[in-house]
Amino acid sequence: MTQAEKEQDSGKEKEKERDKEKEKEQQRGVKRPIAPPAIPDPLQEQIQSNFIVVINPGSRTLRIGRATDTLPVTLPHVIARRHKQTGQPRYEDAWLLRDGLNKAESNEQRQNGLKMVDQAIWSKKMSNGVRRTPVSAEQARAYNCQIRPAVLDSCSSRVKWTNTAHQPPHLVGEEALYVNPSDCYNIHWPIVRGQLNVHASPGGSLTAVLADLETIWSHVIQKQLEIPLKDLKYYRCILLVPDIYNRQHIKEVVNMLLLNMGFSDVGDQKTSLCCVEDGVSHRNSRLCLAYGGSDVTRTFFWLLQRAGFPYRDCQLSSRLDCQLLQHLKETFCHLNQDISGLQDHEFQTRFPEAPALLYQVRLGDEKLQAPMGLFYPTTFGIVGQKMTSLQYRSQGDSEDPHDEHYLLATQSKQDQSSKSAADRKGISRPGGGLDGEMSGQGGIGELSDLTRGCGSSGGGAAIKVEMEFGPAQGECLMGSGEVEEPLSAHLSRKTAIMSQFESKALGLDKAILHSIDCCGSDETKRKMYSSILVVGGGLMFHGAQEFLLHRIINKMPPSFRRLVDNVEVITRPKDMDPQLISWKGGAVLACLDTTQEMWIHQREWQRFGVRMLRERAAFVW
Repeated sequence: MTQAEKEQDSGKEKEKERDKEKEKEQQRGVKRPIAPPAIPDPLQEQIQSNFIVVINPGSRTLRIGRATDTLPVTLPHVIARRHKQTGQPRYEDAWLLRDGLNKAESNEQRQNGLKMVDQAIWSKKMSNGVRRTPVSAEQARAYNCQIRPAVLDSCSSRVKWTNTAHQPPHLVGEEALYVNPSDCYNIHWPIVRGQLNVHASPGGSLTAVLADLETIWSHVIQKQLEIPLKDLKYYRCILLVPDIYNRQHIKEVVNMLLLNMGFSDVGDQKTSLCCVEDGVSHRNSRLCLAYGGSDVTRTFFWLLQRAGFPYRDCQLSSRLDCQLLQHLKETFCHLNQDISGLQDHEFQTRFPEAPALLYQVRLGDEKLQAPMGLFYPTTFGIVGQKMTSLQYRSQGDSEDPHDEHYLLATQSKQDQSSKSAADRKGISRPGGGLDGEMSGQGGIGELSDLTRGCGSSGGGAAIKVEMEFGPAQGECLMGSGEVEEPLSAHLSRKTAIMSQFESKALGLDKAILHSIDCCGSDETKRKMYSSILVVGGGLMFHGAQEFLLHRIINKMPPSFRRLVDNVEVITRPKDMDPQLISWKGGAVLACLDTTQEMWIHQREWQRFGVRMLRERAAFVW
């Protein structure tokens, strides 16, 4: 017998052995994960990090750069599009305004929230052991109402509107912010509260929003990173997405990156409020709250008006005034209760076609009350809106026949029952979980709309809170219910609990506690309490680290106070700008050897579509 014949017989025997092993597994009920067959890629050298682009698309800010860059390119995530027809009505996406603010109950809710804030401020003693003396808004108002601005400069140094004489079809970033309202341009923010800004007004269709994203990102890649679009076939892309995500939106964005823009590969990473252990996000711990930095800014403006704000022409409908208010919030607001009493401040206004003006303003508790809204969300005055979201199960996709619905349907009855019992612990657990949160104090806090977060890295575990929370889709912590329960009854019960939970606005501290409480074991919870890392720009107020630590320690279950040696809150890891942590995480991910298994290649996407996200994404799809 020749060597070739021997090898052929050996191969046949091995194939028979594999077939016998598969038959045994089927008899035992063993299920293998269903993965699309791999498409052989042409052999190529290990791709270099400077050929990987990391994209962190925020609601207000876009951060994009090569994985080797020290800092990303940062610009407002906004686009101005020229009208296609003469006389077309002008449209502009709102910045600080949102639905739910003009209800009859809004002002009453805002006042009630402010009372809870004042009570919380008074109840916490200052570092010298003395209670803080409240400052009445009327004390500041009497002074501010008399203030008149001083003119600073001549006409030659005034800020100018963006020059649109050459009629560009679109403008991006700072140029879009300074488009004259009298010009024929619509202003669009393609992402709001962490999700694609799909709405019924002009430019609000999914197709239009995706076109805006493609235009903005392509502009920055060409002009700022100096990468010709025709060369993107040599580049890979890391896309950062929130833990609470809309599957259809993520699918369309990946489709746009691979097929429209032409990246060769795409990898996914995530950011948000969740518990992370050994690099894995606990699905039941994910939470998304639909408010954030912009709501703090709007609340600060309301408090400024109560105190007689001297810039009396300020309007929330003006994008330049919104930009000014954002700056004032970042400059004046804090969470340090040792700073008390009335204080005098200065600020300038620099607008096109107007001289620069210098204002004096006297402020008291307003600087502390506004950021306290993150812990007492009723202060925002938002009525009738879904404020909390969890990750819903996939509703199914025609491109992905072997999704989790298929896996659940093919599970054994025993597996389904045990999984249901484990999942329900997130709701039925006394004193914690969903029911525990909803039956808590009357003044519950809230989270917000930033792309910013809290996380931790102690012993391989972390509680991560992303401060750009947007209206996202969520999954009830109940799991799939008892198998014996009729499906209609289960769905009704699940819907009732979800609607009750989603109407609540959890404060930042309560959201962290709830997320930790959804972890499966006390040991995991102990790890989460021991290290809380705050990343992003949502909690960059002076004194925020100590304030959040105080809230967590005082509200954590007494049993864990004895188990946890030290609760640590970190707001500036390694002295880095917390706003860049998520982008930097994506850049580091791009350089890891393990990332090579996670790339979704263009040819694979063309053939298998969304199935590749389930198989390759760094999170449970």
